[in-house]
Amino acid sequence: MALRPKLIGLFTCLALLSFTAQAQNWDVDLLDRINPSNPSSNYWEITSSSAYWVPASGILSTYIAGHVKKNRSLRQESYKALVSIAVSTAASQLAKLAFNRTRPSYAYPGKITEGGYRRGVSKYSFPSGHTCLAFTYATTLSMQYKKWYVTVPAFVWAASVGYSRMYLGKHYPSDVIGGAAIGVASALLTRKLNKKLFHP
Repeated sequence: MALRPKLIGLFTCLALLSFTAQAQNWDVDLLDRINPSNPSSNYWEITSSSAYWVPASGILSTYIAGHVKKNRSLRQESYKALVSIAVSTAASQLAKLAFNRTRPSYAYPGKITEGGYRRGVSKYSFPSGHTCLAFTYATTLSMQYKKWYVTVPAFVWAASVGYSRMYLGKHYPSDVIGGAAIGVASALLTRKLNKKLFHP
């Protein structure tokens, strides 16, 4: 029951973003300030790609640790994180299809420069899938371990992933905010689902 107001707030924010996506002047102006004319940076490219390998390595490490220690609870934590990631990925992909927003480098080729790899990248922009994954995993970790030295670095990392997507010219600020909202909401929603799926 306590989570309901938070979820309502997140979904209200998401609904407002859909309106903002149509009137995107502030979005483009802010992105133009963040995105350099030559966004070539190994640091931000690695940070961006970490949205995939950090959750993958974290979930795998937790599973292996649980298997080696014969700790059922640890193995279940890895399953729960995997379910959260799957739900958030499905939600972000459905949102991309629903909003059908063009990426900034396609919409503003003379203003926004895209850096990093580009092969096979879809033209859909809202929400940021990388940011969604990062915030899903950060929220999941914060609920699993409930220690400030886990929660703070997790969310700093997730925010860095979001910034990297703007720096590289791949997403508008509202795409990043939307991705973060979906990521947090997915982790919160799957918490109850995981309780039913994985009994202690």
